Amino acid sequence: MKAALEVSHLAKGFGGVPVLRDISFALRPGELTVLAGENGAGKSTLMKIVTGQERPDEGTVTVGGIELRHADPAVARGLGVGIVPQELAPYPELRVYENLFVGRELRQRSGLLDRRGMAAAAREMLSVFGVDLDPNRRMGDVSVALTQMVEIAKATTWGAKVILLDEPTSSIPEREVGRLYAVVEQLKAQGVAMLYTTHRMEEIQQLADHVLVLRDGQLVLDEPLELTTPDGIVSAMIGRDLEALFPDIAEPTQEVGLAVRGLRLAADGPAVDLEVRRGEIVGIGGLVGAGRTEVAEAIFGIRRSVAGEVEVRGRRLKRGAPAEAIRAGVALVPEDRKGAGLVLTQSILDNGSLPHLDAFSVGGWLRSGARRKAVEEATSSVRLKSGGLSQPARTLSGGNQQKVVLARWLTQGVSVLLLDEPTRGVDVGARGEIYAIIRRLAADGMAVLLVSSDMPELIGLSHRVAVMRAGGIAGVLDRDALEREDAQETIFRLASGQVRATA
Repeated sequence: MKAALEVSHLAKGFGGVPVLRDISFALRPGELTVLAGENGAGKSTLMKIVTGQERPDEGTVTVGGIELRHADPAVARGLGVGIVPQELAPYPELRVYENLFVGRELRQRSGLLDRRGMAAAAREMLSVFGVDLDPNRRMGDVSVALTQMVEIAKATTWGAKVILLDEPTSSIPEREVGRLYAVVEQLKAQGVAMLYTTHRMEEIQQLADHVLVLRDGQLVLDEPLELTTPDGIVSAMIGRDLEALFPDIAEPTQEVGLAVRGLRLAADGPAVDLEVRRGEIVGIGGLVGAGRTEVAEAIFGIRRSVAGEVEVRGRRLKRGAPAEAIRAGVALVPEDRKGAGLVLTQSILDNGSLPHLDAFSVGGWLRSGARRKAVEEATSSVRLKSGGLSQPARTLSGGNQQKVVLARWLTQGVSVLLLDEPTRGVDVGARGEIYAIIRRLAADGMAVLLVSSDMPELIGLSHRVAVMRAGGIAGVLDRDALEREDAQETIFRLASGQVRATA
């Protein structure tokens, strides 16, 4: 089968530092090729070259037998290469149909815009992918998931034969992922070749026909999916065995760090009871909508609860009072680090001191030296990789952004650490570093509550796993149960109500 796109001996460097070295591969019509690799492996640079945004130092990109000779996105698009970027950038004030036809507007014979014709065509374009969206709707009012559908429709109606999808599920709700997968399968059936970047192993297993892995700018794996294994892919990405991500965890103490008794988020809802000992990591598993995030937020006090008690090392907290929780040593790392965990436009220093500004102030004056020292020590403890404390948070990789969210709590004492999906959107190498941080903090005596949808993470990190269903705890698996081969199946059966168990 003739390649839709072929990359041959590609090389690229910046400031004398090689970013890509001798990269060669091919994309075939009707196949989805996953491009995997840690942040900094060279994936973004490769995609920029393929889409005409960057010029390679060496090598060629050929689309449908024609060489892409110039660094010009319009030329690449003319050859049939489209991209749906991770950071979607629609024109929010324009209507859906205007976004679809920007730069190629339909006109009447008089020269006026054919708005009715564009709206009708837009509706038909979107219906091809099963999307029922009013083409006259303002783009800024459309969800991220539907915006993604609009971008895919735009790319295909330009005549794209090669589509690059950059982390397409990183910013859409879980309930919308199925729609995206259906569209991907439809594009395959239409003969479109796709290059798809993701950190999620389940996506690779479900969607990929072929897998490419970059590490340190070199192509270290180029195989059909059926000839690879999840462990082999991860090992190729990080250069070490998967087991190294989850070494043995230290035994917790007998002292209770966090006690939750009878916590109810609604008067007619189930009561949640759980304990986390100092030095213990208790995982919270369950399906989407089971109430895992809601319980973590209620413990921290940013979500309303109607009954129950929360105690930190024997000190009872007032419900719905996050300031009191912070003073008691409770820290929350939220699921949405960009929206709720960081001020992306601010520096590492400012983000690193946000929860404890009062501790660095006297009489309303900021103690700059003390603040900088505390943030430096905290970021050093999590091995943050940055250009200095003045670097804006938005310019950091996902893994380093998450390290800043962790570090900002460590400028003061923490007794209880609440983690909500701590490695979502983070590459495997950075995950290993974050796992090491979590284990170390637990070993130092913190009580850690870990909410995670990543099953290997949940099982590999936790001393115990509490499985939630419909707002309550359906069962708890101890370490012995987690080490059994059927642990994942047991968690799923508890989460889906197929079996019942007790703590």
